[in-house]
Amino acid sequence: MVEAPPPPIGLQQTLSDNITTLSARGRREEADAPLSERIAAAITAFTGSMLFVVLHLLLFGGWVAWNLWGTPKFDPSFVTLAMVASVEAIFLSTFVLISQNRMQAIADRRADLDLHINLLAEHELTKLAELVAAMARTMNIRTDQPEIEEIQRDVDPNDVLDALQKGPAAG
Repeated sequence: MVEAPPPPIGLQQTLSDNITTLSARGRREEADAPLSERIAAAITAFTGSMLFVVLHLLLFGGWVAWNLWGTPKFDPSFVTLAMVASVEAIFLSTFVLISQNRMQAIADRRADLDLHINLLAEHELTKLAELVAAMARTMNIRTDQPEIEEIQRDVDPNDVLDALQKGPAAG
């Protein structure tokens, strides 16, 4: 069996530090969330569990069984059961929407961070390409290839966004 090579020294620590930092940030954001959002998240987490399903099977199954075969029947037409289920569905969908809105806001912030990091990395790589090309010229190494010239130009984020907005035909 072939084992994967160990990660380069330092990368493992950097990766560990990043994970620790991002985890701590997530816990801090969770703790700083408004009480209403924390309540909605807790309710959504519970309603998405098997315990919730089992409790509903027992409650609604018992309700139906009692009103079909039990005595006295307190909801023989099941109108009350339908009303209870409808009101519950209204509230549960609201809690789910609150949680989804919060998750979307977090995802938007992460996407924004990814964009900023990618733009910074692109800029830094462009500067490194310029430096390597200058070193190559000093050593009389040919650098007039179109690909090399292209990677020495900074990418304007507005140009990329404009091209994406125009669609595939813009390329």
